[in-house]
Amino acid sequence: MIYRSIETLRRAIATRRAEGDRIGLVPTMGALHEGHISLVQEAEKTCQHVIVSIFVNPRQFNSQTDLAHYPRTEADDIALLDGRCSLFIPSVETMYPSGYCTSVQTGGLAERLEGAHRPGHFDGMATVVTKLLTITGPDQAFFGEKDWQQLQIVRRIVQDLNLPVDIVACPTLREPDGLALSSRNRRLSHSAREIAPKLHTIMQDTALAIRTGMETDAALAAGREALAHAGFGPVDYLECCHAETLEPARPGSAPLRLLAAAFLGSVRLIDNIVI
Repeated sequence: MIYRSIETLRRAIATRRAEGDRIGLVPTMGALHEGHISLVQEAEKTCQHVIVSIFVNPRQFNSQTDLAHYPRTEADDIALLDGRCSLFIPSVETMYPSGYCTSVQTGGLAERLEGAHRPGHFDGMATVVTKLLTITGPDQAFFGEKDWQQLQIVRRIVQDLNLPVDIVACPTLREPDGLALSSRNRRLSHSAREIAPKLHTIMQDTALAIRTGMETDAALAAGREALAHAGFGPVDYLECCHAETLEPARPGSAPLRLLAAAFLGSVRLIDNIVI
């Protein structure tokens, strides 16, 4: 079933909840791929009613060019899901009607990495995720680990605003050559697609260097140099951080995560791995 209005979706959810069903939400911006399907599959394990939202949220784009080029593939998305769950596909006017003036502002976790390079991005993300959670009232919401910083911020939003939902993290899915699945991958040229997997390879090499005793700053510098040599540029960041606080790694701190963002032509790729 496809829902485009908040009222009809809420009525359907209320009916399912009255029947004792658990509600699961998979928030997306469309251009669905197997990574999204893996989130739906995870939701189906514990929830009897799964809702996939498809909404290209203009408030989380700090570049109008990026917003204009973001792939919109509604018909293909509907076909890929093949009726296995409910779809919520609101318009911009539905989510942000005339006179809308409220936003969720983020700090702390949102100030570094993506936040430093994409001003306003996380406030826009936080606003729409909070709206989706309050519209659907799910028991669980499912997010991929590829957007690691986003995942930590969503967890903080739920904690800080006392939202009664369990945030479930799902592993990053990758192509056989290691490239993390992403809607943006379809924008890569043929030559860029051949280079793209080197992001993951170089990150693995960097993580191994840190694990085996190389000084962190030296390992990161070597990793950035390797990315530039491979054809990435600019490299927005390659950083070793505490996995939960996202603060720069300090001696003895754990658990650690390596996070990266780099351009290939006009396409910006992000990835993260455990150290």
